[in-house]
Amino acid sequence: MLTTPAPSAALLGHMAAPKLARLLTCRTVSSRVPGEVETDQFEAFIAALPELFPRVSTALQLERVNGFGLLYRWPGKAAAEPAAGAADGRGPTVLMAHYDVVPVEDPDRWDYPPFAGTVTETTIEGRGALDDKGALAAVMEAAEQLLAEGFAPAADIYFSFGNNEETAGDTAAAAAALLAERGIRPWLVLDEGGAVASGAFPFVSVPLAVVGVSEKGILDVELAVEDAGGHASTPHRMGATARLARAVVRLDQRPFPASLPDVSVDMIQRLSAAAPLLPRLVLANAGRLRSVLTRVFGLLGGEPNAMTRTTVAVTQLRGSKGSNVLATRATANANIRVAVGETVESTVARLRSIIRDPKVSLRVVEGNEPSPVSATDNAQFTLLSDTIKGCFPDAVPVPYIMLGGTDARRFTSICDAVYRFAPFRMSAADRASIHADNERLGIETFGEGILFYKSLMGAL
Repeated sequence: MLTTPAPSAALLGHMAAPKLARLLTCRTVSSRVPGEVETDQFEAFIAALPELFPRVSTALQLERVNGFGLLYRWPGKAAAEPAAGAADGRGPTVLMAHYDVVPVEDPDRWDYPPFAGTVTETTIEGRGALDDKGALAAVMEAAEQLLAEGFAPAADIYFSFGNNEETAGDTAAAAAALLAERGIRPWLVLDEGGAVASGAFPFVSVPLAVVGVSEKGILDVELAVEDAGGHASTPHRMGATARLARAVVRLDQRPFPASLPDVSVDMIQRLSAAAPLLPRLVLANAGRLRSVLTRVFGLLGGEPNAMTRTTVAVTQLRGSKGSNVLATRATANANIRVAVGETVESTVARLRSIIRDPKVSLRVVEGNEPSPVSATDNAQFTLLSDTIKGCFPDAVPVPYIMLGGTDARRFTSICDAVYRFAPFRMSAADRASIHADNERLGIETFGEGILFYKSLMGAL
């Protein structure tokens, strides 16, 4: 009996590329100013989904959350009640993505118009291709194909698609609260985050499938100095801007203390098998060499350094409105990524001790605590690892703490197994294009992502 071979990732990617391209044409740009959000573009995105994924739109139940958030429910075979689980004890699964995007600074710097949804021979070009419409489209296309094959999950599967991850993130919070009100406690939550990353770690040449098991807290603190001001022709020492500048320099010169958390030690030990002999001996003994590796990571700078400590980046400075006027109020915004083990309160206290100036006031503009750490020795992480190995056999799955923030943190109150992984191969250049110019997703890479979600859902 002849059987039809399963389509390759490249073929799947080419078949689904026009669907993602269509979604990229919707200018679903996030803004904290409601009047700057083009609501018609969000409506156009939502309206396109039934056309592109008709089986999903027919078979799954959809409700809108917080205006433009989308919550799909795929009823499981055992679902006599909304929170029903499978016979093996697995409960509902939530697959997450967001379809809002960050603004484009200069369209002329792009190889292709950022909202044209251009498909080349090898890539799908446009803002949101990687962050995060590509994952959303891969989830929907995987479900579309499973439905065509007659598949039904044992337990409910939810798709939670946010519309403001890049700004407030309150849609994801509303979706989690809605599930909580209905008594639904997911068995597994999977959102964007890590990827199949090449060139991500020194001494390791194979790709690493990095799965976020936690994420740093995000904290914005306003530093402010009040002063009498006056005419710029008669300045005085330590005015508002000078005092503020001294505080900023002190923060830059005195980084937070470094330590290597248990998750990072686990990551290093897991990837050691893929390193050459001498580095392997060091990495395999990361637990005993924790203090040495902490210092090495700090010296490497960039991502390795950020893995070891709370980081502070002063991103905005404001002074006088006039070029010849001394500032009566000078402010700076410090964007802080709070390491696991720290808190917002302890971070602000350390800022005060570093600045050492009572005339510099600190105000928490917005803050989230670091997320709880999800386990790596449970059935959920094993399922993710096995699925990764099946779809990316050359990659080594490893846990890590995400340096950025995701909507997934909103679900940690209703689920103990929350992970962050986008099933796409990303080079250093690909990762650098997120929130920058020339964001694109390889067509074959897109197809691999579809296969990943199809395999994962097929196992639920």
